[in-house]
Amino acid sequence: MSRPVRRIVVGISGASGIVYGIRVLELLRKARVESHLIMTRAAELTLGYESSFKVVDVERLADVVHSNTDVGANITSGSFQTLGMIVAPCSVKTLAAIATGHTDSLVARAADVVLKERRRLVLMVRETPLHLGHLRSMAAVTEVGAIVFPPVPAFYAMPKTLDEMIDHTVGRALELFDIDTGTVRRWDPDRGEKRPSRK
Repeated sequence: MSRPVRRIVVGISGASGIVYGIRVLELLRKARVESHLIMTRAAELTLGYESSFKVVDVERLADVVHSNTDVGANITSGSFQTLGMIVAPCSVKTLAAIATGHTDSLVARAADVVLKERRRLVLMVRETPLHLGHLRSMAAVTEVGAIVFPPVPAFYAMPKTLDEMIDHTVGRALELFDIDTGTVRRWDPDRGEKRPSRK
């Protein structure tokens, strides 16, 4: 009997916060989950502004790399088994494309396939402040089954470094695929300073 497929599509768009996509790839490798990477051209540009990584460095973290223009890649078929897809970070352009079914890029097409197959799609939307158009796109993708997951820090975890904050956020996102990265610090109401009773 064959083992269940543990494979995730990872989209990285051009929004600020490319470290989230990089860390997703690193944690998936550590968890032994096969990753299929798609980077947009804007993501490659953002990488140069926000990281010391080169495109080839990011690609080496993935098991398989796809061109964003290859709309005939195997990940565009529902018969290609995956746990789903995460877009980290997700720009509002990518969000809008997925929300409207505008599938002229591999990121949008792969996301559309994940939705039609009723698999998990997690969008780490990275934008602020938000106007009504952004909110409508978020509502639209939620209505068709996606999960909008803005990378909001969990300060209750008391992170000591930026890396800890990133790891917690990415770990929480990957838990939506039932992947435990060991990077999430669980909520513990007894951890904080004891406050006097209001009785």
